[in-house]
Amino acid sequence: MKRFIIKCVAIFFGATLTMPMMAQFNIKKAIGGATKVVQATTLTDAQMAQYVKEYIDWMDAHNQVCDETSPYTVRLKKLTEGLTNADGIPLNFKVYYVTDVNAFACADGSVRVFSSLMDIMTDEELLGVIGHEVGHVAHRDSKKGFRTALLTSALKDGIASSNDKAAQLTESQLGNLGEALVNARYSQKQERNADDFGYDFLKKAGKNPWSMAYSFRRLKQMQEEAGAQGNNKINQLFSSHPDLDARIKHMEERATADGIEKPVMEEK
Repeated sequence: MKRFIIKCVAIFFGATLTMPMMAQFNIKKAIGGATKVVQATTLTDAQMAQYVKEYIDWMDAHNQVCDETSPYTVRLKKLTEGLTNADGIPLNFKVYYVTDVNAFACADGSVRVFSSLMDIMTDEELLGVIGHEVGHVAHRDSKKGFRTALLTSALKDGIASSNDKAAQLTESQLGNLGEALVNARYSQKQERNADDFGYDFLKKAGKNPWSMAYSFRRLKQMQEEAGAQGNNKINQLFSSHPDLDARIKHMEERATADGIEKPVMEEK
């Protein structure tokens, strides 16, 4: 569930019609000619932190971020109220006004939700997605994945660094890094652990953890619709994930055992 980019026709509501037209999610602005320098085989925590910041800053600069007055931002702020920290990592949330259906979390606690995902999901379903993504951050899965992507994609041409000062990535290397992260997969164990963290995280924050089961039910519906349409790319996207039925059952059993009442589902 880390990433489920799906092209779709955006659904517009009310005030969103006054916003500029959505663009596709931008993960690569190809600029060639990267200079080969000393190959980096290890990265310090300080260098990793610099690269994570550089990456998320680049992503925010190259995708349309909804401003504070946007209905999307207002909705996300209300939804994530109280969700400030994941096992010592401060969280920050923004909305990308793009046509892709997606959400992702970076190792520094940056969570980015796409407007088209918000269009098709209820608040409960979105909370489940966010809880799961935060689980990957808290368990340092995002950090490990970022390090691997750096060493196998963005750094494949080599990056010179010294004295814990990370060399700045070129636009091309940032693009390669973005593609690697989008195509990355977590292990099934990591996915299940992120589910359980997300459940506990939402419950502790006073949110209804039934959201986890609701989000998986929505993903299952999306998967079934993709299969009916013969969309092999989308089906392959779900193939590396633990069985959605089992994940739904596990989350429902936890919420039932905890005596938590199901929230009233809104219509989307």
